[in-house]
Amino acid sequence: MASQNEETTEQTDATYEMDMSNDPYMEEERFGAAAKKWKNKQRTLVFCARGIIHRYRHLMEDLRVLLPHSKKEVKFDKKENLRMINEIAEMKSCNNCIFLESRKRQDLYMWISRAPSGPSIKFHVLNVHTMSEMKLTGNCLKGSRPLLVFDNNFDTEPHWQLIKELLSQTFGTPRNHPKSKPFYDHVFSFFIADNRIWFRNYQIIETTDDASKTMGKDCSLVEIGPRFVLNPVRMFEGSFGGPTLWANPLYVSPNAQRAAEKSVHADKYRTRVAANERFEERKKARVMPEDELDSVFK
Repeated sequence: MASQNEETTEQTDATYEMDMSNDPYMEEERFGAAAKKWKNKQRTLVFCARGIIHRYRHLMEDLRVLLPHSKKEVKFDKKENLRMINEIAEMKSCNNCIFLESRKRQDLYMWISRAPSGPSIKFHVLNVHTMSEMKLTGNCLKGSRPLLVFDNNFDTEPHWQLIKELLSQTFGTPRNHPKSKPFYDHVFSFFIADNRIWFRNYQIIETTDDASKTMGKDCSLVEIGPRFVLNPVRMFEGSFGGPTLWANPLYVSPNAQRAAEKSVHADKYRTRVAANERFEERKKARVMPEDELDSVFK
């Protein structure tokens, strides 16, 4: 009877040690102070320019919530040169920057830059849907580190590889960051479709075995939000400027798109006016000549 109790105690201790080996909170106990040391000191400055509308401001707030290594700053004046952002990032001790600016209160542009030396990329942001707007069922712990998932198409061409590296450094939360939690419970996914980058944020839900009360291997994803699409416009060698490394040949500015839509309506109007003019000409050509005997019997 005593031997059975000893075997049960040994099995329990082995199970406890196995569970503790997978516990991120016990890293300091296993590896000492080196496990708690914050080595990869990446900080991302997230702010916007003046004149931004409420929808895009909510998107900026969502990004700040999802990135525990982010820092805030007041709105940037549009009249200032964008290179002044490098000085702001230096004062905030940030080596990455996400800057949002709005044009005509309807077009949103996102700058992702590696401050202060570069490179930097300018994106046109489309299909913006914030977390409060979508009200999805997914949820994650505030401050947890995300897993970054990239499409295989990011490894096909050099400019996609550079974009992948810049997104990894900007959106990836450093290990042992003071404001981060030491585990993963959500995924940032970046996929390329139609020469654009589609961003999604999913919660990782692991199935639990009711019999053994242990986490199973199967897991599912539930979307949290926000959603947006990044259309790359131009890639610069420096931070917020400098020589152009790559320009998107398929990019069409929103002003050109609106002008094309207006020209289509203008063509319809011109066609209708020309048809009315031809109708008036036909009416004049069909006028009957006066009859000399028309007034005889009056």
